[in-house]
Amino acid sequence: MIEASDLTVERGGKTILKNYSLRLERGRILAVLGANGVGKTTLINTLIGVIKPKSGRLSVSGQVGFVPQLFEVPFSYSALDIVLMGRARHLGLFGAPGRKDYEIARHYFHMLDIEHLEQQAFNSLSGGQRQLVMIAQALASECELLVLDEPCAALDYKNQDKVLRLLEHLRDRHAMTIAFSTHMPQHAVEIASDVLLMTSGSRYVLGPTADALSAENLTDLYDLPIARADFDGLAKHTYAPVFRHEGARSDG
Repeated sequence: MIEASDLTVERGGKTILKNYSLRLERGRILAVLGANGVGKTTLINTLIGVIKPKSGRLSVSGQVGFVPQLFEVPFSYSALDIVLMGRARHLGLFGAPGRKDYEIARHYFHMLDIEHLEQQAFNSLSGGQRQLVMIAQALASECELLVLDEPCAALDYKNQDKVLRLLEHLRDRHAMTIAFSTHMPQHAVEIASDVLLMTSGSRYVLGPTADALSAENLTDLYDLPIARADFDGLAKHTYAPVFRHEGARSDG
């Protein structure tokens, strides 16, 4: 579904990504992690065709659905209007949504448990609510490859879990290929089959989650001690930073 070889990307005369190579096969989930400013969004925008690479080869097969990190609209569209925009590629030039398009849009409102938002103005919604609406829009496009830029950034824990379970369902039941960026290693632990750890514009680690996502690699990624924590009685683990600070000193 995605294959990149020796990909180099520049923006404003500055090299952001250099010699990146990756392969994401159908029905797998790739989590992209890295510090702020390392180029995660640039990579995602390159994968969806918004940015053209300076050199290298990029092949993306299948219809792509994209969920941006932040999104506002200049007019007072309802949430339902926004999701129906995902049907544009199926309508043709000057086409108007019909009964089937409304059914598909409302199906994803139901799937995400946001039916109550249908008639609300999109710009009046909270950041988390907008994010869920944009996910519904991407799914309404009937894409084969879903790309998301920090889809859980504005969501509370309950809605983070909802989105992660949805992405897992789309992979397991519909063989959808998914790539998403995140600052939360736990999201990768939960659902990703593969991870891309972007340390710099030219240095990265790519591989199956069980192999590539480790305390050592995360420590290098964030330049901060990261430790693995295992949960008693559960076959689960997470990663947490060990923040550098001095404890309170006692005069006694």
